[in-house]
Amino acid sequence: MSQVHVLDHPLIQHKVTFIRDKNTGTKEFRELVDEVATLMAYEITRDMPLEDTTIETPVATCQSRVISGKKVGLIPILRAGLGMVDGILKLIPAAKVGHVGLYRDPETLKPVEYYVKLPSDITERDLIVIDPMLATGGSASAAITALKNRGAKNLKLMCLIAAPEGIKLVQEEHPDVDIYVAAVDQYLNDHGYIVPGLGDAGDRLFGTK
Repeated sequence: MSQVHVLDHPLIQHKVTFIRDKNTGTKEFRELVDEVATLMAYEITRDMPLEDTTIETPVATCQSRVISGKKVGLIPILRAGLGMVDGILKLIPAAKVGHVGLYRDPETLKPVEYYVKLPSDITERDLIVIDPMLATGGSASAAITALKNRGAKNLKLMCLIAAPEGIKLVQEEHPDVDIYVAAVDQYLNDHGYIVPGLGDAGDRLFGTK
């Protein structure tokens, strides 16, 4: 079973409080999401492998360490996932970015894939799937399935806020994918919104209603 990592760093928790606040405007909301994404990236990359290398400082030659292993790919789920990409790229500027677009079929309520554009070497990268809200889990699970169908093997899911229902679905359908969140909330309401949540992340990021 995949693990759920709740990133409880004080700076993350502080900023999430203002992200949740309904009085936080679009500009500040966008900046806060960007900042939290950077802070979460520190935690999600904690297990990156290192290897030794030899360098020369201005004083002496020494052994030091650099990141080794597979390269990173960021896969935001359109459109709200876009709001977290730049914050992660500040820490991992060499990461390649792919995109997965999904919409919900009004009759079946199931996510339908409408756009997928990925790095050509996706099979060789450690992928971070990004979506601010893990509500029902349907979109995240469908995005992960779309990536696996194209050869992806090493995936993590990164979200700001998660509902227990969404965590349960992703764990059931993708037990090999660990989930990283800033908060696990109480439940989903009748409209599929996370309670207490933060509303519609896409609308608040892009100023739409």
